[in-house]
Amino acid sequence: MLNLFRELIAAIENRQPVAVATVIETKRATPGRPGFKLLMRADGTWLGNVGGGEVENRVKQVAREALADGQPRTVHYALREEGPDAIGMLCGGEVTVFVEPYLPKPILLIVGGGHIGRPLAELGRIVGYEVQVVDLRAERADLSQLARDTIVANTYIVLATEDHIADEKALREVVPTAAVYIGLVGSRHKVAKIIERLRTGGFSETQLARVRAPVGLDLGGREPGEIALAVLAEIEAVRHGGSGRPLSMPRAQAAPIERLGHLLTHKTPR
Repeated sequence: MLNLFRELIAAIENRQPVAVATVIETKRATPGRPGFKLLMRADGTWLGNVGGGEVENRVKQVAREALADGQPRTVHYALREEGPDAIGMLCGGEVTVFVEPYLPKPILLIVGGGHIGRPLAELGRIVGYEVQVVDLRAERADLSQLARDTIVANTYIVLATEDHIADEKALREVVPTAAVYIGLVGSRHKVAKIIERLRTGGFSETQLARVRAPVGLDLGGREPGEIALAVLAEIEAVRHGGSGRPLSMPRAQAAPIERLGHLLTHKTPR
C-alpha cells in the first residue's frame, strides 16, 4: 500500500495521469476488503489490487475509462451469476469501488506575451490551466524560448506574437507536436499567407488542418481582452466537447464545435 501511495505522489509530481480504485464497501463473501486499492497507469499497467478475479478485471476497465474522460465514478458488483449487477461469480457477496482519476492540469502555452497574450494568460489561470508564456522579453514571459520537446498531449497552444515572422517560426515548431490544440491569432490574410508558406515548405494538409486560424469564437468584441476571451472560449469548447451554442438555443440546432469553422472570423490586423 505504501508503494502505491509513493507511485501516486510521483505521478502527480511528474504530470503523469493515473486513476486510483478503492474498495469502499463489501457485503458477505468477497475476495477484497474495504481499503484495498489499485492504481492504473495511462499505459495500462497497474499496481495493487482490489481482490483479483473478474471484479478486478472490470475495475481495471472502469479505471481506463476514468483516465479517458477524467470523471470519477462509483461501481457496484454482485458476485453472483444472476440478478442486478451480477458478474457471473459464485462468491455471493457484493463489492462497491470508487474510482478517481488524477490528471495533470491542462497546459495553456501562449507564444507572445503582448496585448492579447497577457489577458489570455490571466483568463487561463482563472479557469484552471497551467499557463506558460513564451516571450523574448523576460518581464512578460515564463519561458524565453519555445521548447518543442516539452510539449505534451494536454497542451493548448496559442500563437500571438507581434510579428508574422515569429508566428510562422513558432507554428513550424508546434505543428508536429502532440498538442491537442493549436491556434493562430491574426487576420485571415495573414493566416492564409503563413499557412501557404508552411504548405510549400512540406507540411501536409493533415498537419495544417490541425491549426485553428483565425483562432477563437465570434463573440463580436475586437479589444485585446475581448479577443482573448473569444480564444479561451473556443479552447474550452474543444476541451469539453461543447458546441459553442447559446444555452438558449435548442441543442438540436447546434453543430459540434469542430464544424463551426465559418464562425472563426476574428480579424486582428497586424
